[in-house]
Amino acid sequence: MYLASVGPLRTPLRRVPGNVVALGIVSLVTDVSAEMVTAILPLYLVFGLGLNPLQFGLLDGLYAGATAVLRLVGGHVADRWRRLKTVAGVGYALSAISKVGFLAAGSTVPAIGAVLAIDRAGKGLRTAPRDALISLSSDPSTMGRSFGVHRALDTIGAFLGPLVASLVLWASLNDYNSVFVTSFALATCGVILLTAFVRDQPPPPTPTSRGLPMLSLLREAKFRRCCVWAAALGLFTITDSFVYLAVQRRWDISTSLFPLLPLGTAGTFLLLAIPLGRLGDRVGRWKVFLGGHLALIVALVIVCGPVGTWWLVLALHGAFYAATDGVLPAAVGPLLPENLRASGLAVLQTGQALARMAAAVTVGLLWTLWDLRPALLAFTLALLAVTIAAAIFRPLEVRR
Repeated sequence: MYLASVGPLRTPLRRVPGNVVALGIVSLVTDVSAEMVTAILPLYLVFGLGLNPLQFGLLDGLYAGATAVLRLVGGHVADRWRRLKTVAGVGYALSAISKVGFLAAGSTVPAIGAVLAIDRAGKGLRTAPRDALISLSSDPSTMGRSFGVHRALDTIGAFLGPLVASLVLWASLNDYNSVFVTSFALATCGVILLTAFVRDQPPPPTPTSRGLPMLSLLREAKFRRCCVWAAALGLFTITDSFVYLAVQRRWDISTSLFPLLPLGTAGTFLLLAIPLGRLGDRVGRWKVFLGGHLALIVALVIVCGPVGTWWLVLALHGAFYAATDGVLPAAVGPLLPENLRASGLAVLQTGQALARMAAAVTVGLLWTLWDLRPALLAFTLALLAVTIAAAIFRPLEVRR
């Protein structure tokens, strides 16, 4: 039986469709798998393989941006075939298979880059169809809540991932291959859960038209402005790995504790995802989205300044994600026709992915040339300027 068939749940997830909860559980299991690898990767690449900041920035940029083109492919194919669940399932399966690739890659940097690209390709394929499923399964007036619940369940997985990775490393006497094997097993479970419990929500047929229908969406002024501002903000958003490396360097945190740093981000994300999603439903999702960027700015100022604590930085980093990760698709979703919902979200997310790829490479380059603190300060000032501009020239002011 599909979990979606039980209808809206009452407590503690009142008024949240069962399909959204089912997708959240799939994301929870998959994120345990993904974050096991993410938690150890900066440590493995920088401290284990001795990559310099520019090399790491290139790989981190690849990790952030390899989804770009396939986000568009995933969104277009899902809408054209009207098979959101199938396309999302292919993406989840591709990411699961990539975990085995780490075993073959060993310490070869190009091979690791190829495996990361495959993993991110899987994420690129699945993200837009999955978010379209959430959107099409939800009432427009409570879409922020639905995305908040999904992201909260997803974040439980992100919270557990580093813990499981640390436990596996301890039990295997620091054998990284054991982490990759365990990650593969969990990712496979996620694919099985998706197949068994998530119900597809096929959008209406896409009308025949010249060119790619998703590109026609950019003719809509509100949607186009949302995409432009989201990409502009992403262009100066420090990626997670650099945040954790900056925290480790600023407070001289032991490398043995480094894999646990994402727990601070995930814990705050988990606590705030649903409240901030509901707040966006009430006061305006774009306002909450920009507020999340202000939280990231404060976190970066603390990293660069003489006072502050590492746990406050991680808490603000988690608040940034809680205010942006699910709030933005909830804001943009109602602007898109149902038959192009996955395609439109793919266009939005592709702009962000490409921008963050450029940001990662640029931070790595500036770190190599100037050192870490000047690089972070430059990006922080630029992000503040773009956030203020986005608040003044807001692309939309809708609550639902």
